[in-house]
Amino acid sequence: MNTSKNNILVVDDEPDIRELIEYNLRKEGYHVTTAVNGKQAITMAKREIPDLIILDIMMPEMDGIEACRLMRAMPEFKNTFMVFLTARSEEYSEIAGFNVGADDYIAKPIKPRVLVSRINAILRRNIQQEEPIFNKLEVADLVIDRDAFMVFRNEERIILAKKEFELLYLLASKPGKVFTRDVILKSIWEDSVVVTNRTIDVHIRKLREKVGGNYVATVKGVGYKFEVS
Repeated sequence: MNTSKNNILVVDDEPDIRELIEYNLRKEGYHVTTAVNGKQAITMAKREIPDLIILDIMMPEMDGIEACRLMRAMPEFKNTFMVFLTARSEEYSEIAGFNVGADDYIAKPIKPRVLVSRINAILRRNIQQEEPIFNKLEVADLVIDRDAFMVFRNEERIILAKKEFELLYLLASKPGKVFTRDVILKSIWEDSVVVTNRTIDVHIRKLREKVGGNYVATVKGVGYKFEVS
């Protein structure tokens, strides 16, 4: 059972789904609040500053994608995990979720034991993550501050989602070293979380778009590396 009393916000317009998730997470020891749409979620999240937010994608007034996009732009949620919950299985909805900064993606119908296991694994990352020897990297014209969870390029701040930041930090920690997809998966995602090559590709693409330049190079058939011109 969780003993850290992490705060979780559950956002879904279906009462039965909210109650099922809330019941199982409370039983696990989490503090849980709920919201019925994205607009209400943002209001409640600003008040609670949850450790993790579970967002349904299809909701009235404001959907989960838009709510996540808006919150990812707010500095108070830089360390908040965002997990999408949806019945939609189309690939484009999953990619849209990762594009706006999702950390994971859980499909309906919900299996309570699987859901709790995934949430436990995600929140454990903060507890089990080892402290690096150097928490601030200065590579090329980038400054990557792990303590502050900030990235600057030529003194201009770049807003990254949590997984994008972790991916950049991993690659930049050893410029020129090629990280295979398997190493990236094991370093950034928990073994219990199902992640595909498509997920890594989406995160790499978003990282390139936000950071700019040609820092992240693809080594065909192997993986990725951070290049310094």
